Amino acid sequence: MQDSFQRRWEGEGRKRKRSDAPEPDQKYGYYGIPVIHGSHWNWLVIVYFFLGGISAASHVIAAIAHLVGGEQNRPIARAGRYISFLALLPCPLLLILDLGRPERFLNMLRVVKLRSPMSLGSWGLSAFGAFSTLVAMVQAAEDGLLGRSRAASTLARVPTGVPAVVGSGPAFFVGGYTGVLLGATAVPLWGKNALLLGPLFLNSAFSTAVAAINLGVAVQKQPPDLAVERLEALDRIVIGSELALIVASRAHLGELAAPITTGRTGALLTYGTGVAGLVAPLAIQTINRRRRSRALSVIGSLLVLLGGFLLRYTMVTGGHESANDPRSTFTYTRKRA
Repeated sequence: MQDSFQRRWEGEGRKRKRSDAPEPDQKYGYYGIPVIHGSHWNWLVIVYFFLGGISAASHVIAAIAHLVGGEQNRPIARAGRYISFLALLPCPLLLILDLGRPERFLNMLRVVKLRSPMSLGSWGLSAFGAFSTLVAMVQAAEDGLLGRSRAASTLARVPTGVPAVVGSGPAFFVGGYTGVLLGATAVPLWGKNALLLGPLFLNSAFSTAVAAINLGVAVQKQPPDLAVERLEALDRIVIGSELALIVASRAHLGELAAPITTGRTGALLTYGTGVAGLVAPLAIQTINRRRRSRALSVIGSLLVLLGGFLLRYTMVTGGHESANDPRSTFTYTRKRA
C-alpha cells in the first residue's frame, strides 16, 4: 500500500512539473534549450582565421612572383615572404589558447584523421609553417638581417624556388580549410553553405594578402610601378570574385541567412565587408590609377584588411546566432530530409 501511494505521489509530481514547464516552441526550443550545441569559438579563432589566411596567401603570391622573376617582382616576393612568416607566428599560440592545453594540439599531430578538419588543419598548418619559415629565413639572410656569420652566408645561398612552390600546396589548404571547418558542423548557417565557405575564405585570404603585400611594397622608398600595377590587377580580380561569392552565399542560404543579413552582424557584413572592405577599395583604385597617390593606396589596403577581418567575425558570430535559433535548425533539417 505504501508503494502504491508513493507511485501515485511521484506521478502527481511529474504532472505538476510538466504543467509548470514552458511549452516547447520554435523560438526557444524545448525548455529554453537550443536544439543543437553551438561552437565555443571566440576571438582567438577569428584572429587565427584572419592571420592564417593572410599568411597562406602571401606565401603563394610570393612564390608566383619569384617564379615569374624579374627585378620588378622582387619587392612583391620579398614583402610576401616576410608577411607570410609574421602573420604565421601567432597562429599556433592562438590555436593552443583556444584548445586550453598545449598537449591537445600535440595530440592532433600523433595521427592523421582524414575525416577530421581539425586534425588535417593542424597537419596542414605545421607543414606550411615549415616552408614559410625556411623561405623567410633565407630572405632575411639575403637582406643581411641575420648578420654576417658563416651560417647566415650559407643560408643566403639556399635556393628558395623549390620550398616556395612545394609549400604552396599546404598554403592553399590552410587558406581555405577554415571555411571547410565551419561547413563541417551542424550549424545551419555554416552547414547549408558548406560548398561556398571554403572558396569564400580562400578568396578572402588572397584579397587580404594582396592588401598586406601592397602595404609592404608601399613603405619602400621607390616601389616599382609595374609591381604596384600587378598587385592592383590581382586585387581587382580577387575583390570582384569575393563580392560574387558573398552574394551567392546569401542567395543560397535563403531564409537561413538571417543572422548575417539582419541586426548588428548583418550591418557589419553589408557595410563593413561589402561596402567599406570591397566596393570602396575598388573605387579608390579607379580614382588612383591616374593620381598614383601612395596615401590612397594605403587607405584602400587598410579597408580591405578591415573587410576581411569583419567577414570572418560575422561568419563566426552569425553561426552562434544560427545555432541558438531553433527555427533555423528546424528549417535546415527539414530541407535536408
